[in-house]
Amino acid sequence: MNLLVIYTHPNHKSLNYAFLQKVLEGSGENPKVTDIQVLDLYEEQFDPVLVFHEHKRRRDMHADPALEKYRNQLLWADKIVFVYPIWWGRPPAMLLGYIDKMFASGFAYRDNGKLLPEGLLKGKSVVCVSTMKGPALYPLYWLNNAHKTLMRKALFQFVGIRCRSVKFFEFGSMEDVEGRQEQKLQRIYRYFKTVAG
Repeated sequence: MNLLVIYTHPNHKSLNYAFLQKVLEGSGENPKVTDIQVLDLYEEQFDPVLVFHEHKRRRDMHADPALEKYRNQLLWADKIVFVYPIWWGRPPAMLLGYIDKMFASGFAYRDNGKLLPEGLLKGKSVVCVSTMKGPALYPLYWLNNAHKTLMRKALFQFVGIRCRSVKFFEFGSMEDVEGRQEQKLQRIYRYFKTVAG
């Protein structure tokens, strides 16, 4: 299993970075994982800004040579892992910009004249590891589960990744003294040490 880990947080001393390390530690001990790549969007200085004009059109984004490296990573991966904070009820703008650029028509999906397009990333699975300051149930009850709906249905299902192939770890109260951070870090380590597909 090839694992692509996409990390989106500007601070390498953050709790998110600690979660990234546990993903890598567990995956490194998992005999099912054959190879791991990490894409640190901030360290990479990934440009999340979309620019379209008469010489650069949206319909051609799937073939943009500047994004070829990232397209190859997504094609290579069997499992895509996202590690990020929840800010204002959704992933950071940096990650959303990556999604806007990478999950483009002609690469991640193809219009087919039907209600839903043909997803071109079938057979892959996804894990989202996210942290937030508020309580864990805040997104469910206050925001009608908007974060999970956005990621699972509006994005992954749209590009051919089945809903049952998407797993979420939403960790709340992460700035609390009694937020059980170490317990949650160990949960991520154990999951990636044993996950099979």
